[in-house]
Amino acid sequence: MDRTRLTGRLALSLGKTPVLPESKPFIKQPAGNVRLSFNALFTLTSGPPMAAAQPSAAPPHVPVMLAEVLDALQPRDGAVYVDGTFGAGGYTRAILAAADTRVLAIDRDPSAIRAGQAMVDSSGGRLKLLEGRFADMESLVEATGESRIDGVVLDIGVSSMQIDQAERGFSFLRDGPLDMRMAQAGASAADAVNTLPQEVLSNIIYVFGEEPKSRAIARAIVEARKDAPITTTFGLVKAIERATGRPRPDRIHPATRTFQALRIHVNGELDELVEALHAAERMLAPGGRLVVVTFHSLEDRIVKRFFAARAGKLPSGSRHLPDQAQGPEPSFELPFKGHVGATEEEAARNPRARSAKLRAGIRTAAPAMPPIIDEIGLRAPGTRH
Repeated sequence: MDRTRLTGRLALSLGKTPVLPESKPFIKQPAGNVRLSFNALFTLTSGPPMAAAQPSAAPPHVPVMLAEVLDALQPRDGAVYVDGTFGAGGYTRAILAAADTRVLAIDRDPSAIRAGQAMVDSSGGRLKLLEGRFADMESLVEATGESRIDGVVLDIGVSSMQIDQAERGFSFLRDGPLDMRMAQAGASAADAVNTLPQEVLSNIIYVFGEEPKSRAIARAIVEARKDAPITTTFGLVKAIERATGRPRPDRIHPATRTFQALRIHVNGELDELVEALHAAERMLAPGGRLVVVTFHSLEDRIVKRFFAARAGKLPSGSRHLPDQAQGPEPSFELPFKGHVGATEEEAARNPRARSAKLRAGIRTAAPAMPPIIDEIGLRAPGTRH
């Protein structure tokens, strides 16, 4: 497949995907279409290497950039907020403590919902937990009967809690089943690496991991699975190192980008982020605030372009051409320029915070704009190797 032909306007269908025969530790899944979808493909772009994914050094209940999130969200008495990525409940707990608020917290991980029941019980009726995808926040919130939402907060990506649990299969530093499913349902990372064609694996690793050695890694994975299915995280790391060599202390771990790519693919993370941004735009009341924390370049570029488009900040046509017709009224105002990063103190205390970027917008009274992908899509890259 010619990668120069991958564009943000064309969905790349990857055909039917066979599923592994039923055997531990995998869950047999029905065959289905495995594809890089329309929304995901618009994120294709070249960019700087992403930082290595690191397990948090802090306890899992300590959220990243908490003070900055509260400052951007500005919780107030009587307001209703959506925590779209509940996780261990760090943001929700802080929002409830900051003012006499109510929170609707969403998570598609059943483990997070179960663990959060104690917080619900102690909230005095101010907290509701909703199991589902944050991309579906509009329907989830409507089902509760809430008609006004004053703020939405999203902490994008895998949680430290999930990384720290070897049995979830997210970390290349811990041996466990090769799973990576946030919702604990559907096709797993093991299904992907053991059944997808080599070219499909190569493109997933290239697109979602920005991995320059994607072809060599995909080839090594296919060779390894000929001997036996790759069933564990360490088994996948071993296959990757056949193509990249062993880790070096002065570089990110060679499995970093491949693990990230598989996780994004398995969970449809970029599609979900795009859907969630549009849902928040439709849900927020005038003056409501959308706060998003991201941890790598693919996610941040989507959020950056979304806010720029909705605030009327995207570049216009050539200055040498006549003025173009004015676009729709901005649906967001930006409370600050660019992004906010973690403090040096937090970054030193919590390695996960080093790559964190916070962006925010304040909803205007203008109608929500149509979800036009071109507004926040980025150029497709040429062949890098």
